[in-house]
Amino acid sequence: MKQAVEHLTDVLIIGSGAAGLTLALHLAPHCKVTVLSKGPLNEGSTYYAQGGIASVFDVEDTIESHVADTLVAGAGLCDKAAVTFTAENAKAAMQWLIECGVAFDKDEHPDGTIDESHYHLTQEGGHSHRRILHAADATGKEVQTTLQQQAKSHPNITVLERYNAVDLITTRKLGRSGNRVLGAYVWNRAQERVETIKARFVALSTGGSSKVYQYTSNPDVSSGDGIAMAWRAGCRVANMEFNQFHPTCLYHAEARNFLLTEALRGEGAYLLRPDGTRFMPEYDERAELAPRDIVARAIDHQMKKLGADCVYLDISHKDSEFIKKHFPTIYRRCLELGIDITEQPIPVVPAAHYTCGGVMTDLHGQTDLNGLYAIGETAYTGLHGANRLASNSLLECLVFARAAAQDIESQLTKQAQEVDIPAWDESKVSNSDEEVVIAHNWHELRLFMWDYVGIVRSNKRLERALRRVTMLQQEIDEYYSNFRVSNNLLELRNLVQVSELIIRCAMQRKESRGLHYNIDYPNKIDNPKPSILQPD
Repeated sequence: MKQAVEHLTDVLIIGSGAAGLTLALHLAPHCKVTVLSKGPLNEGSTYYAQGGIASVFDVEDTIESHVADTLVAGAGLCDKAAVTFTAENAKAAMQWLIECGVAFDKDEHPDGTIDESHYHLTQEGGHSHRRILHAADATGKEVQTTLQQQAKSHPNITVLERYNAVDLITTRKLGRSGNRVLGAYVWNRAQERVETIKARFVALSTGGSSKVYQYTSNPDVSSGDGIAMAWRAGCRVANMEFNQFHPTCLYHAEARNFLLTEALRGEGAYLLRPDGTRFMPEYDERAELAPRDIVARAIDHQMKKLGADCVYLDISHKDSEFIKKHFPTIYRRCLELGIDITEQPIPVVPAAHYTCGGVMTDLHGQTDLNGLYAIGETAYTGLHGANRLASNSLLECLVFARAAAQDIESQLTKQAQEVDIPAWDESKVSNSDEEVVIAHNWHELRLFMWDYVGIVRSNKRLERALRRVTMLQQEIDEYYSNFRVSNNLLELRNLVQVSELIIRCAMQRKESRGLHYNIDYPNKIDNPKPSILQPD
């Protein structure tokens, strides 16, 4: 029998992207922090984020304008207080990143020398000003590598790589009074055992749940773990029907999840039909710079109308040196695949990209469960509404991680409650002899979510999806009860749970708004509200 392993920490942070590492670095001077990473430390959505981070740095721009643009993109469902809070705290969050060593691109003088006094700001869809700070077209990589270098060298931060969180431990689950988070059971993938982490506070920063869909721009780790665990622990979720499909993911057999940043269109790239004609001006006066939901639906409509496998994104009319300088990652990757973006258009399709809903929190990231926080894409703060404005995602991670750190820090002086937590019991389970069941259910789930709960939905499609997901839940619950856990089983269990939440929220919304388009309810309703689900 394997010996039980128990870890003790002040704050357990589940997830190691911009949100989790920012929280860890802010708390580390004050307490012991443990950061859980499902894979290698950098294998999350932050690392792959290309575009940049929105913040008011231009003297001609204003916080009010950033707020207004976010509210418009959110299609009437943003929480204005959350939007204002984020925009007002954006510059301080960015200055902290810069102090950490993140090297954002600077402007150039006419003679080609760097203007050290001004950052180069780009513009993306839905923004009325140039306000996107970026590091070429690999901003996420620059942010992630900088933060993880700092985290790994801090004596108060312990990083556990290749660990899956299994479930949160709460007083209610242990049959005790009240309901407070006490830590989590975690799966050590290297040792193939479940361990216990006791913590005074837990923060979920596991990213979104785009892996529920067959086509996604996200890395493999984006399986909605934090949302599913919070739901099982008794937290409300909201607006799960609003899944952002990035309009331009590279269509190529060898690069199925390679994203083509919004900044390409911000710098003048056109979307073309296979015959080389533009189509976006027919859908929106903002053309290629319309919000992502409009662009994604337009591409989806063109592909279905023409029977085309993809459309094309063309920036070849711009100067080749400009393209290579501003989009070096995209240029190199496409060239490896035989596509020279300085001379030819790029084949693209929409792909599931961002989860706008999530675990409900306040402006400090606090959830319904005492001691449990959710930050970044895992959370529903009210910032994004029915659609996320480009480059507000990393910003939300930074702003709310700082706010959560302040809230946790204010409670650290309180006396910690000593609670005995039982070790994980696997005495009544066995090793699985039918892994094919997991693989089959995994593929079936992602396919019917794409077909029935994708860019365009209908009542019948949603009803079919709910029937299938209910059957899958029963099969997976039985499997989970009888066999030892594994990485694939844990992710599938969470994906099925999150899929149910997406479907139920979508069925609740009797209109089409933002990222949610139902052909049976094509119009918007007056006075829309968030779609909120409460656990039984």
